[in-house]
Amino acid sequence: MASPLSELRCLGEPTLAHLDLDLLDRYRFADGGGFPPSYSDLVRRVGWGRTFGLWLVYPPLLPGFADSWQGRAAELTRRFAATYNDGQREDFDWMVEPDGSWELAADLCVFAWSENGDALLWDTGSRSADGELPVWESRSLDSLHHLGGSLVEALGHLSASAEALFGPRDHDVEPLPAVRL
Repeated sequence: MASPLSELRCLGEPTLAHLDLDLLDRYRFADGGGFPPSYSDLVRRVGWGRTFGLWLVYPPLLPGFADSWQGRAAELTRRFAATYNDGQREDFDWMVEPDGSWELAADLCVFAWSENGDALLWDTGSRSADGELPVWESRSLDSLHHLGGSLVEALGHLSASAEALFGPRDHDVEPLPAVRL
């Protein structure tokens, strides 16, 4: 059966040569599970690029390359955690609205960032039986919106939002060049 991700339209050839496929396969979260199958499928199909004209999904990359899961996404996760820890201390409960909670925020991990300063995050404390992680969006690190139980579900929401912002497009993913550090 074909993956729904196979329907993503790429503008030219995907940027794949600098992906760390070994890390993609062997990485483990605290729960012992690896990357969600939908994310692994996306990374293998489209590599490094801008999705829906806005989103940078950070893949595992070989050493020496910028914008990686292990570098940029890890730093953004630390920034998210610090921002939300401060918000909880200050009782800024609006930061977890409309769909989240402080307990949820503690389990979230950034895997994508928009050019508008929004984050896509996995709920690493709620893996499904098929290995998927629920996807959340934090807009400007000021809110939590549930986008779905998997990346496939979330991409449906992101695609609709992008079409509302930019109108119809002839591609979903624009490959970006591999950049050395």
